[in-house]
Amino acid sequence: MHAFANPTRFLTLAKPLTFWFLALGLVLVICGSAYGLVYAPQDRLMGDSVRILYIHVPTVWLAMGGWTGIAVASIMQIVWRHPLASVAARAVAVPGALFTGLGLITGSIWARPTWGTWWVWDGRVTSVLVLFFLYLAYIALANASGDKGGVSRVAAIFGIVGAINIPIINRSVIWWNSLHQPASITTSGSTIDSAFLWPLMVNVLGFSFLFGAIVLMRMRAILAQTKVEARLKRMAAE
Repeated sequence: MHAFANPTRFLTLAKPLTFWFLALGLVLVICGSAYGLVYAPQDRLMGDSVRILYIHVPTVWLAMGGWTGIAVASIMQIVWRHPLASVAARAVAVPGALFTGLGLITGSIWARPTWGTWWVWDGRVTSVLVLFFLYLAYIALANASGDKGGVSRVAAIFGIVGAINIPIINRSVIWWNSLHQPASITTSGSTIDSAFLWPLMVNVLGFSFLFGAIVLMRMRAILAQTKVEARLKRMAAE
């Protein structure tokens, strides 16, 4: 990763990747959603309400993946002092919070016909809500940082400590008596019928590409802002 420590070198890769990630993401999400919403069969128990699965699962997956990315970038910032690690962590925070919010909203919509209520203090739901607040706290810490091109060491430590919530989200349906169904996809296989599984996997991949495109765009914007601020400082000093 240190090969791309130079912002100029990183941008030569980030610019084309942003386009391809965005294009692939849009194509996959449109195809997966169209098939899932129109052609996939109804669920035997949940009927048409199961179709929100194709939005809910990818958003929650990326909510967890986004904070994992923040934690990894924070470790790289503190341990290896990678110059772009803090920029990457800062870039992930806002889309991570957005996808977490979407996961909570779609989960609430799905809960209404399934559980008979919009909200329950279920272990999985509550731990994802905690993740949303962690994102907001991280964004506040990052914005309060003196280094506008990245995040402070305090924010980086917070990013690492906050990762404790990720395994809690993952194992919550096992550790507590949960209304939320257990994991349908594990290392041992999937309990989801292929008619639902394939469009779901297409959407997970598509949303992942879109998430990656947003992160790259934010990293490019942060680097551009940092460059402009440095230029203005030099002009002011002359």
